[in-house]
Amino acid sequence: MLSLTQFGKFGGPSMPPEWLLRGLPGFGSGSSGPSPRLFRERRDRKKLRIANFVGLSGPSGIWGPASINSTLLGVSEINRRGGILGREIEVAFHDTGGDINDVTRTASDIVASEDADLVMGSHISAVRVALRKVVAGHIPYLYTPVYEGGERTPGVMAIGETPGAQWRPAIEWLAHARQASNWYLIGSDYVWPWLSHKAIKKYIADAGGRVVGEEFVPIGEHNHSSQLARIRAAKPDVVLITLIGADSVVFNRTFGEQGLGGRMLRLAGAMDETVLLGIGADNTENLFCASGYFIDRASRENDAFLSQYEASFGRHAPPLGSIAQSNYEGLRFLETVAARAGSLARKPLLSAAANVDYQGARGTIGIRRGSARMPIYLAAASGLDFQLIKQF
Repeated sequence: MLSLTQFGKFGGPSMPPEWLLRGLPGFGSGSSGPSPRLFRERRDRKKLRIANFVGLSGPSGIWGPASINSTLLGVSEINRRGGILGREIEVAFHDTGGDINDVTRTASDIVASEDADLVMGSHISAVRVALRKVVAGHIPYLYTPVYEGGERTPGVMAIGETPGAQWRPAIEWLAHARQASNWYLIGSDYVWPWLSHKAIKKYIADAGGRVVGEEFVPIGEHNHSSQLARIRAAKPDVVLITLIGADSVVFNRTFGEQGLGGRMLRLAGAMDETVLLGIGADNTENLFCASGYFIDRASRENDAFLSQYEASFGRHAPPLGSIAQSNYEGLRFLETVAARAGSLARKPLLSAAANVDYQGARGTIGIRRGSARMPIYLAAASGLDFQLIKQF
């Protein structure tokens, strides 16, 4: 649940409005929640309503608090500039951590009742695949985090890191700088790891390496004894990890506790400072991550973003990372694309989004033929921090 102090810092109401809380855990789940009719009547059609689907529970819920903060910061900045095409933004959060069928029903209701002008999300790709079936073709759908690439569904705008940019250079660097040749792949059992591994195997082969093991673990699995036994037996140089959120925390923590950190390298995606905090400083030896965003990246844009984040939410706010910060990037992208299109209608907006440059905390990001082009950084974990060692 959002804290009241967050709203006060943004000049908001003394109590979070019902439209904002709808979909959050503990609110609106059953007869006590607002009815769809009441929800429609409360909407101010002069404002731009964004339905933001984020993980607030389940393994991806680890990024929920910072994702909410990142979204609110972007909304606040844009609204101070007069909104998007003169329309003030209001955002409603919806949890994607539960049953996917429930999530798609919520999205279907939103589309049918015109309760949002745009859907945004920093959820896992399995949710995106389900949501695009009910959202795309009706209202624009903006997907912000790292993903497996190749999203070409009409109506969907994806701006996150993709395997060719994220994994290929990191694999090549480890192959040459750390003489890594044998790789073991382990990921969560859903579409992002499936398709990423397909590309990763080619990158490993191109770098002269070979895959000595691969497996996919059910989402929410917390017992990794069998996987770690197989990894120990395979003796890889690198364990490449595409586990999601809290599942990555549990795996990497156990990995370190069993003394494997000193015997082999780890390369992770969807890894950030929030996950690192959960893993613990004692369990991050020889852990690398490739990402388009790290908190410690020094730049004018990121320094300004972090300064505003701390001023708005305090020094002890949930730490940002690639997934959470992508919500802010999405809003900055939307602001630029809408200005270029001169419209928030679906067709002109999507046309403008296919090839555009925008400015965010990550600096200047280019979208070409619907795919993002951004600097990718390789970082090494050092205790509870990441140290950037290479830019690609």
